[in-house]
Amino acid sequence: MAINAGIFGDKTSFEDRYISDHDKLRELVGYWKNLGLKIVLTSGTFDLFHIGHAQYLEKAKELGDILIVGVDSDEKVKERKGPDRPVVPENERVLILAHMRHADVITLKHSGDGSNNLIKVVSPDVLVVSKSTKHKEGEVDEKAQYCKEIVLLEPQSETSTSAKLRLIQIKKDA
Repeated sequence: MAINAGIFGDKTSFEDRYISDHDKLRELVGYWKNLGLKIVLTSGTFDLFHIGHAQYLEKAKELGDILIVGVDSDEKVKERKGPDRPVVPENERVLILAHMRHADVITLKHSGDGSNNLIKVVSPDVLVVSKSTKHKEGEVDEKAQYCKEIVLLEPQSETSTSAKLRLIQIKKDA
């Protein structure tokens, strides 16, 4: 008999899928690992959600039993991508991900979190990183000490959110 409730269910179950408290997340991950479940972690901004995001999450989920998705907070996105980003606020981005069947658990990554904080909290069996992310030299190797395996995924679409926003701006200015 299959479990059809909470993070294992067919419904959005936002109250179960969104875990804001990283201490609670660490505890739950421990339970899931004790059950023998393989934990996969990925993260990103997921601004202006598009097919590439959906396909990326699907491929990440194929690598284990539970996919945890870290979402960059609005403050973190502004620091990395500029004052006009994100286009979609964090609460909406988190809700969109809760509707994605491949994202089992969603949590926010805050600006004040230390380097690799979420990776340290989860200690995933598999960390999924996009090849399109511009990692500094040695950054991926540093992440490797907190997980069993790192998988670098190719971008899953021809365009990025940033490219789409630039196109909109060009058309607006023309």
